[in-house]
Amino acid sequence: GILDKPLKHEGFVWTIDSSFTGRFVIEIEFLDLKVADSSGGEPASIWASHQIKQSSDNTALSSLARMLQEGILCDITINADDGSIRAHRAILAARSPVFRSMFSHDLREKELSTVDISDMSLDACRGFLNYIYGDLRSEEFLAHRLALLGAADKYDIADLKEACVESLLEDIDARNVIERLQTGHLYRLQRLKDSCLRFLVDFRKVYEMQDEFSAFLQTADRDLVAEVFQGVLAAWSGR
Repeated sequence: GILDKPLKHEGFVWTIDSSFTGRFVIEIEFLDLKVADSSGGEPASIWASHQIKQSSDNTALSSLARMLQEGILCDITINADDGSIRAHRAILAARSPVFRSMFSHDLREKELSTVDISDMSLDACRGFLNYIYGDLRSEEFLAHRLALLGAADKYDIADLKEACVESLLEDIDARNVIERLQTGHLYRLQRLKDSCLRFLVDFRKVYEMQDEFSAFLQTADRDLVAEVFQGVLAAWSGR
């Protein structure tokens, strides 16, 4: 082994004893890697600091999850459609500018220490809070993607909104394309709308889904219907 070998920007050379000639590959395992400040001082391991930060992050997330699960020092009640959950104003405010505004001004939510989210089921609302507290499970996310998207849009949580959109783009099919097209239109998600339109028009699914498409034409937003027809006409004219 080689100990305390300086690695400089211009490269370095290790001399080895070998009977081989020509080019060959040597695998090197770094058991530790240290960096030193250019102004001097003792070199410090970059991995030790990374491990400490990772451990600290994991502990913090675990503690946040326990705060929600065990109701530790909660100070706000979230009223969903079919039940209530206790939570913490500071954590909600840190993750959402909408929640922060609610609790910073003399609004009903601040005065009564309650937030009504009546457009979400209790399970979906719990998933929403689990995401905020860093404890959302993948199966919970998949089960409530549409509800979580609505909450992310309503409470301005951009990272959750992006995660929902990316997930919804992955499994568009004949069973959900109409719903996702309308979802994309409702929340102004152009990528989701375009993907649904391509599925309907480019793959000719619009001709295989006559009953669903007829119901869509009768109930959907007129601007969205016009956009779909424009896509169909463009596909026809391109043939």
